[in-house]
Amino acid sequence: MKQHISIVAALQIGFSLLYLVLGIFIFLLLAGIGFAVADETALLVLGAVGTLLATLFVAISVPGILAGIGLFYRQNWARFVVIIISVFDLFSFPFGTILGVYSIWVMTHEESVAFLTGQQIEESQSQQSAYVEPSETQTV
Repeated sequence: MKQHISIVAALQIGFSLLYLVLGIFIFLLLAGIGFAVADETALLVLGAVGTLLATLFVAISVPGILAGIGLFYRQNWARFVVIIISVFDLFSFPFGTILGVYSIWVMTHEESVAFLTGQQIEESQSQQSAYVEPSETQTV
């Protein structure tokens, strides 16, 4: 499960960086259009809309980046942040939905909770073996 936690951390950071870059791109695009048309009103409106959207995307991306870093450092608070972010990711079809379902599964798994809180779980619980001992009454 440690590997799954690292994967979730990397995916959270990756998707959050994608949102961050998207916000910066939208701002530059809208501000560039405002400059290109050489109209003061268009520059003002497009600059304001670009700033608003860029701020929104940055605000959405920062918690994911911090939570991903927190997971890499095995911080239990990051598990709660990732679960909250993952619930919102469920509505971002299709990739966010996949990320959200996977992240929720990993973060709510018993081994992940134990690992991030520093607790030990019994080995018999963490390793579900398919091996069944043969009974003495079986005949070949």
